[in-house]
Amino acid sequence: MPELRKDPIMGRWVIIATERSKRPNDYNVPAAEVIDPSKNPFAEGNEHLTPPEIFAFRDPRSKPNGPGWQVRVVPNKFPALRVEGDLEKEGQGMYDKMNGIGAHEVIIETPNPNLQIEEQPVEGVARVLEAYKIRMEDLLNDPRLRYILVFKNFGRQAGASLAHPHSQLIATPVTPKHVKEKLAGAMQYYAFKDRSIFEDVLRQEVREGSRLVYENAGFVVFCPFASRFPFEMTVMPRRQSAYYAEIHPDELMLLADALKVALQKLSKALNQPQYNFILHTAPARYAHHGYWTTIEHDFRWHIEILPRLTLIAGFETGTGFYINPTPPEDAAKYLREIPV
Repeated sequence: MPELRKDPIMGRWVIIATERSKRPNDYNVPAAEVIDPSKNPFAEGNEHLTPPEIFAFRDPRSKPNGPGWQVRVVPNKFPALRVEGDLEKEGQGMYDKMNGIGAHEVIIETPNPNLQIEEQPVEGVARVLEAYKIRMEDLLNDPRLRYILVFKNFGRQAGASLAHPHSQLIATPVTPKHVKEKLAGAMQYYAFKDRSIFEDVLRQEVREGSRLVYENAGFVVFCPFASRFPFEMTVMPRRQSAYYAEIHPDELMLLADALKVALQKLSKALNQPQYNFILHTAPARYAHHGYWTTIEHDFRWHIEILPRLTLIAGFETGTGFYINPTPPEDAAKYLREIPV
């Protein structure tokens, strides 16, 4: 019989459609795209096809905006939001608006157009994760910005327009509603129980083990109890920290290991499926009295990995419910047993 499961943080309901239960080979996964090197603006040697770089890890003998880099960060050529200008908040009758101020950056993860992030050595993955941290730290100095989201789209169904391995960063002048809902859920739980819901979730997943995929000294990977998508995973730090930008240097390698293993298992299980991963962190600190007063204790940054194996259709859009045909316990067992 199908089950309704409630996400304890968001209050969101998910239908686990056990009668439609699917194993990995039941999903139709599109073939990976082939890249034409001459038209690839992210390839080494084509640096002139992107805006000037903001940051890069590169050979010290190389020059900016030329070959010799390992990770390169550039402004998005077609940004959703722009850094230049003032917010100029105003009302129009009952409506509110402001200028589209923010930042939209691309993190090019490797010079190799065919080397996916899970295929890089752990040190290479750690460089990408450190680039996220460095760019967040810099943008958090801008008082106009309230929230910074890092995400990766892999495959066209997941929103990627270029196949070269890359992720993106968008900084916004407001805290997104989805983020506020997650923050509010964490704050309410903390106010009621005087402990973090993320810590309680982590302890239960480790104790029960049925949804556990992988763990190391710093991070735990598991399929959430109320997974919206088949083979969805969460990567959560063991150490309480609300802000990803405050990750310790030694934790970067442990996170790189956990993320690499999770994505390797997903790739092997489902023949390199299209997915999004999203890095959830706390919003920028600022001096409004009473603004998320317990956030340092109640919220914990984390990464969600969301395979795009099912479609979001009218029912999901109209109700906010998701239908997941693969129970997370089955998904976790399958992923856990895949060697990497």
